[in-house]
Amino acid sequence: MRKRTKAREYVLQMLYQVDITHGSWQEILKNFWLSNEQEEISPELKDFSAQLLEGAVEHLKEIDEKISKYAANWQLERMAFVDRNIMRLGCFELLFRPDIPPKVAINEAVELAKKYSGIEAGKFVNAILDQIKIGKEK
Repeated sequence: MRKRTKAREYVLQMLYQVDITHGSWQEILKNFWLSNEQEEISPELKDFSAQLLEGAVEHLKEIDEKISKYAANWQLERMAFVDRNIMRLGCFELLFRPDIPPKVAINEAVELAKKYSGIEAGKFVNAILDQIKIGKEK
């Protein structure tokens, strides 16, 4: 598995934890690395993960507004926790990380949805993030 893909998996787990516990992302990040210290995680993978987590949490209000705008007939709080956080991560990458190509951000989010939620979730995530991408390009 590619390093950045693995980092996104870690960030999804941490975003999920932030969403469930409403804890501070800094504390969750610290505890996550402590609980996974048996794995040999490179400093660059940890750094990339921290950047994604911090950015997604710091821009959460904006991100949630975008997702809500394009998720017709879906209330954000009624979405599955996993799906919601996958979209938050993908939306953050689309809107705030110009170094990550939009196609990569969407594909990575869809793969996370397929792996951690289901095939239909992959289609749902793809549709919403694609609309956010199109809206950004206008």
